[in-house]
Amino acid sequence: MIKADTNTVLPNIPLRKKPWRLRIRPYLILLPSMAVLLGILYPFITAIYYSFTDISFRSTTYKFIGLGNWLGMFTSADFWHAILVTLEYSLSVIVLEMVIGMILALLLNNDKWYSKVLNVVLIFPLMVAPVIGCLIWSLMTNNTFGLMEKFLNIFGVYGFPWGASSQTALLYVIMIDVWINTPFVLLLLRAGLQGLPKSPFEAAKIDGGSAWFNFRRLTLPLLKPVIMIALIFRSVAALQEFAIIYSTTKGGPGNTLTNLSLLAYQTAFPYSNLSKGIPMIMVLWIIINFASKRMVGVYNQTRQS
Repeated sequence: MIKADTNTVLPNIPLRKKPWRLRIRPYLILLPSMAVLLGILYPFITAIYYSFTDISFRSTTYKFIGLGNWLGMFTSADFWHAILVTLEYSLSVIVLEMVIGMILALLLNNDKWYSKVLNVVLIFPLMVAPVIGCLIWSLMTNNTFGLMEKFLNIFGVYGFPWGASSQTALLYVIMIDVWINTPFVLLLLRAGLQGLPKSPFEAAKIDGGSAWFNFRRLTLPLLKPVIMIALIFRSVAALQEFAIIYSTTKGGPGNTLTNLSLLAYQTAFPYSNLSKGIPMIMVLWIIINFASKRMVGVYNQTRQS
């Protein structure tokens, strides 16, 4: 056997440095994401700091006041009422939009001519800005010439209050939200239905499975990931809804429809109490972050199963 000479000294060959363009390339690749991160973190941290001060639009100076704004918020009846309205409104629209979207997706999941026509018609509200959609509904529910008012007149109902009464205002904005955002759920669910495998349904048809059995045992389990995606998007949007409520009733009558987003806006801008409005937005952020993380966890479980 030939033994290697351990005493042999290898020549010290200097390593060739990479060109400066190659050395800075990783930093250039990270630069856009770092800029976005700083653009998010700076206002976020600044808002947290301002929530411990008495800053407002009425004065150019402010001072540190500690937990005063937070304690005042948690002891305010308006804040807890806004939390209740936020949850009630978001749960109502999410359930209705998911159920109606699923029914429409199942009905239109075919290649017949009326399905193609209805797909175009039903998706139209999705292309309308929420403020324009609210304007359309305000014209439709006008007590003098509105189409909805004329329809109710057939059944002997005149002067229906719609958004003018505390008893019907929530129903009114829920109808508008469902009209505007159900097409989004419909698009996602119909795309998911078209992507389902055909073999399980063909086997169930041979075995004599009913439509309800196919829906409960095949369609729903296979469609769970798509359902969770639609649920996550609509939950995040519904919890922070502002445009529809503000465009229709401005949170009224009184504070009937004043949710957390609207209460924070009213406190920070019309009343110029920016430091008191920021904690409300922070609480809303915590609620949305918690809800979205829980739903993403469920989504990951459905993907793994």
